[in-house]
Amino acid sequence: MLFALTGVYIFNFIDRQILVILQESIKSDLNLSDTQLGLLTGFAFALFYVTLGLPVARLADKRSRRNIITVALTIWSAMTAISGLASNFWQLLLARIGVGIGEAGGSPPAHSMISDYYPKEKRATALSIYSMGIYIGILLGYLLGGWLDEFFGWRKALMVLGIPGIVYAILFYFTVQEPQRGHSDNIAAHDIEMPSLMDVIKLLISRKSFIYIAIACGLNSFVLYGVGNWTPSFLVRLHGMESGEIGTWLSLTIGVGGALGIWLGGYLGDRFGQVEPKWYLIIPAIAILISTPFTLIFLFSSSKYVVLGSIAGYKILWTLYLAPSIAMAHSLVGIRMRALASAVLFLVLNLIGLGLGPVFFGFVSDYLNPQYGAEALRWSLSLSLIASLLAAYLFWKGSRYLKEDIERAPV
Repeated sequence: MLFALTGVYIFNFIDRQILVILQESIKSDLNLSDTQLGLLTGFAFALFYVTLGLPVARLADKRSRRNIITVALTIWSAMTAISGLASNFWQLLLARIGVGIGEAGGSPPAHSMISDYYPKEKRATALSIYSMGIYIGILLGYLLGGWLDEFFGWRKALMVLGIPGIVYAILFYFTVQEPQRGHSDNIAAHDIEMPSLMDVIKLLISRKSFIYIAIACGLNSFVLYGVGNWTPSFLVRLHGMESGEIGTWLSLTIGVGGALGIWLGGYLGDRFGQVEPKWYLIIPAIAILISTPFTLIFLFSSSKYVVLGSIAGYKILWTLYLAPSIAMAHSLVGIRMRALASAVLFLVLNLIGLGLGPVFFGFVSDYLNPQYGAEALRWSLSLSLIASLLAAYLFWKGSRYLKEDIERAPV
C-alpha cells in the first residue's frame, strides 16, 4: 500500500512540476512574461488545489480514500496531457487549473491511509517514504521533460508524460485495499462520532504548535517552490545551459537530494522524537539554518558545476521538514480528522509556498529586469534567504508547545 501510494505521488509531481522544466520554451512560444510563468507554475494551480483540498479531505474522512485517489489521479493526468494542446496563455492556465483540481484529491486521503497502517512511532518514516515521491517525480519530470522538450517540443512532452498516469490509476484501483480506520491505534472508528469541519478547524487553530508548524511549512515551501520553479530559468539565463542538460543535472541534484532529505527528516524525527517530541520540529529548524551557505553559493558562484552541487546540498536540508510536520499534525487530532488536518496544513503550505513563491519571484524579476537584465532573477531569488531564516525560527518556536498539545489530542 505504501509503495502504491508513493507511485501516485510520483505521478502527482511529474504532472505538477513538468511545466517548470518547460517554461523557457513555453515563454518563447507563447510570448509570456515571468509573472505569467509564475502564475502558471504556482498561483493558478495552487488556488484550486488548496481550496478544493478541504472538501475532498472531508469526504476522505467519511468515504473510500482509494476511490477518491483513483478519480483524482485520472483527472490530473488527463489535464496534463490536454495542456499540450494549449495555443495561448489562457488555455494553458485553464488546463493547469484542471491539474490543480485533480491533485486536490491526492495527498490528504493518502496521508490518512498511511496513518491507519503505521503507529505514531513509525509514522514520520512512513510518511517520508511516501513523500519521497515528490522528488522521484521531479527527477523523472526534469529528466524526461528536458530531453523531450529539446527533441520534440514542450507540447509533446506534456502529452507523453500525462497519459501513463491514467493507466496507473486503473492499476491502483484494482490492487490497493481500503484500510480499516484506526487500525494502527487499535481504535474502532465506527465508535467515534464524525466531527464537523468547523470542529476540526477550531481544534487546529487552538493548538499553538500547529499554527507555528503551518506557517513555518508555508515559508519553507515558499522558498522550495519559488527557488525551485525558477532554477531552470536561472541556469539558462545566467549559465547558458540547454534544457536537456538542465533536465539531466536537476533530476540528479534536486531529485536525489530532495528524496534523501525527505526520508532523512522522517527517520531522524522518529529516532529522536520518541525521546522528546520537540525534536520533530527542531531538526527542520537546524537543517534550514545549515542550508544558508549552500543558497549563497547557488546564487553567486560563477561555476555552473559548483552551482549544481550547491543545489543538491540545499535540497537535502530544505526538505527535512515535510514528513515530521505531517506526522505532528496527525498527532494533534483524532483518527477521523487526519485527512482534514493534512488538507488544512497543505492549504497554508501551498497557498504561501506554491501559490505565492513562483509568482513573487517572477514579479520581482520583471520589476528589476530594466535595471539588471538577466541578473534580475539572481537578485530576486536572493530574497528567499529572509523567508528561510524566518521558517527556522517558527519551527523552533512551535517545538516549545508540541508536547503539551499532543497530550491534549482527542481520540
